Amino acid sequence: MGTDAMSTRRRFVRIATIVVGIPFLAMIAFLALTPRRIEERIPNVLDLVLATAHRLGWASLDFVTLEIIANVLVFIPVGVIAYVFAPQRLWWLSLVAGPAVSVGIELVQLLALPNRVPSLADIAENALGATIGVVLCALLGMMLSSSTPHAPTLEAS
Repeated sequence: MGTDAMSTRRRFVRIATIVVGIPFLAMIAFLALTPRRIEERIPNVLDLVLATAHRLGWASLDFVTLEIIANVLVFIPVGVIAYVFAPQRLWWLSLVAGPAVSVGIELVQLLALPNRVPSLADIAENALGATIGVVLCALLGMMLSSSTPHAPTLEAS
């Protein structure tokens, strides 16, 4: 793929990431940095998710497991966003973004939100999710790269 085509693709992916990423990051901030926990704000939605999972045969799913899964899943896009905007040669630095954002959230909860309970488990789960996002981008970049098959070049600059 030519340099112009790579540049056009990179520009498109970055714009799409901004369009989708900004509202997504705002949602994370709303969920994580408000005084009340999500289960206090929308208990019916969580009950619906659990009831649906139980009806589909996942009877062992409980709130704690659902929270762990959600903590991982919600941070996958954080890893993708970090990867897309990391410099190409330093793509691996995007691995630091998820844990850094999560530590920041937990510190705000500790210092400024007395009704919230910061957790090392949340940091680990969020870091796992962000790492999954980075790894998925790196693997996709390797698969799509035509010039150097072993360099993750999807959309890092």
